[in-house]
Amino acid sequence: MALAIRLSRSGAKKRPYYRIVVTDSRSPRDGRFIEKIGTYNPVLPKDHADRVKLDGDRAKHWLGVGAQPSDRVLRFLDAAGIKERPARINPKKGELGAKAKERLELAAQKEAEAAEAAAAAAAEAAAPAVEEAPAEEAAVEEAAVEEAAAEAPAEEAVAEGGEQTEA
Repeated sequence: MALAIRLSRSGAKKRPYYRIVVTDSRSPRDGRFIEKIGTYNPVLPKDHADRVKLDGDRAKHWLGVGAQPSDRVLRFLDAAGIKERPARINPKKGELGAKAKERLELAAQKEAEAAEAAAAAAAEAAAPAVEEAPAEEAAVEEAAVEEAAAEAPAEEAVAEGGEQTEA
C-alpha cells in the first residue's frame, strides 16, 4: 500500500480549511484516511501561529514508514524542519513563447526605424539651416559690394568737381 501525506479539504464554500492526513494514495482527496496529523487554514495571515498546525513526531513516523508528502505538505515539513525540500530549478520558466518573441522583434524593428527617421529628420532640419547661412551671408556681401560699387563712381565724380548723376 502506497502512503501519502496530503491535504484533505473541508470548510465552507470559498472558506477553505484543510486537514493534513496520512492516507492510501489511491483513496479520494476528501475520502477515507488513516490518521490526521495536522491542519492548514489558508484564510489566516501568513504570520499567524494557527495557520499551520503539524504533529512533527507523527509526521516523522509516517515518513520513516515510507509515506510520500505532496508538494504543499513538503513545504510545511520543510518550514518545520522535519524534511528538507529540494530546490527546483526550471530555467525555461521565465522564457517567452514564440509569439511573444516575434512581437518583441517587431517592436524592436519599429523602434529602430523610428530612431532612424528621427535622426534623418534632425539631420535634415540641421542641414538647410547650415546651407542657408552661407547663402544669406553671400547675399549680404553682394549687396555691400553693389552699394560700394554704386557709391564709388559718385564719389569720383564729386571729387573731380563734376555734377553727381544718378545711375
